[in-house]
Amino acid sequence: MTDPTAFLPPSPPSRWREGAVVATTFALCLLGGVVQVDDTLAPPAPAAYLVAALSCLPLPARHRAPLLALAATTACGLLVAPLDLLLTPLIIAPAVVAAHTVGLRAERRTATVALLASAGVLVVFTLLVESLSWPDVSRLGVVAAFPLVAGVLGHSTQNRRAYLAAVEERALRAERSRDSEARQRVAEERVRIARELHDLVAHQITLANAQATVAAHVLDSRPDQTRRSLEQLVETTADALDDLRATVGLLRQTGDAAASAEPAPGLSRLPTLLESFERAGLVVSVHQEGPARPLPPGVDLTAYRIIQEALTNVTKHAGDRTARVGLVWHRDRLVITVADDGDGARVAPGPSPADRSPGYGLIGMRERAAAVGGELSAGRRPEGGFLVSTQLPLPPARAGAAAYDPEGGDGS
Repeated sequence: MTDPTAFLPPSPPSRWREGAVVATTFALCLLGGVVQVDDTLAPPAPAAYLVAALSCLPLPARHRAPLLALAATTACGLLVAPLDLLLTPLIIAPAVVAAHTVGLRAERRTATVALLASAGVLVVFTLLVESLSWPDVSRLGVVAAFPLVAGVLGHSTQNRRAYLAAVEERALRAERSRDSEARQRVAEERVRIARELHDLVAHQITLANAQATVAAHVLDSRPDQTRRSLEQLVETTADALDDLRATVGLLRQTGDAAASAEPAPGLSRLPTLLESFERAGLVVSVHQEGPARPLPPGVDLTAYRIIQEALTNVTKHAGDRTARVGLVWHRDRLVITVADDGDGARVAPGPSPADRSPGYGLIGMRERAAAVGGELSAGRRPEGGFLVSTQLPLPPARAGAAAYDPEGGDGS
């Protein structure tokens, strides 16, 4: 393993630190020359100065070429016995320092081979040059152990640095992942809020616009109907303001919102929804096939909102004032269709303008269907008009589940 910063020129603090390491190693190596072959102490001989100088000379390059530095310091250690110096752990201090660097920077297999070779060369060469007693052999064992221990310590330091780097990298990735997830949650929440506001506002404003249009048309000829339309317009706008006030109030809360006393809308409120469209002049017929059963809250809300948005689009865009809602209950899915006849003009098959450039209503309906695992399609019909069709997944039917009839009968 090579340190990518090893080839860069050291900064001034690194030079000071490197100088201190080399000076300390030189002093230790020279101190090792105090012990003579006859186990007496004497001032270092000139040969000790030579060995110390030659051994410390490769040390500054050990970061760039640790194996070469170890080989050079080991070779200098081979001069100890021929120069009548005693081979001790102190006198091979430069080789020990180089061995630590090899363990720190080289791969484990390469470092192991290099360290064993260095220790073996020192011991074998000394055995060949000198005739040693048992205490001398024990001393050689200690000498051979020092480079090996230094290499192990260097490799441990390498592993610790790699572990700390990995931990730091995981922490950085986790932080980036948290930031990404937070941004994604914010984006999803913004889309959800936009979808809810669109469903609330578009429905109420469309009804209000239809009621105001009816009042404007019959203002002179039918004052009673004008009065009813205006009264309904007041109710519709009041409901819209209440819905907006409740939604904005939830958004402004800093803590967890308290559970709403009013349940989320679902197919049980479909008759009320259809009645509001009928007051705006849209005649809606409902056809149901198959036994109905209770829906999960998410699917129930999705079904309600899709019908609401589809009928809102009919009120805004269709020339015909009639619409048909179909509810087909299968074993594993609910198929909902909302169709209108439009102006009766026949349109060639193919993608409609709404499909090519969908508005927020169609986008919201598709997102709602996809959120619960369903599918939605919308487009013009060949015979005229517009059709919205969605399939929503259903849980397995339970025995004795109460059926739901949106018209209070068997379907029409």
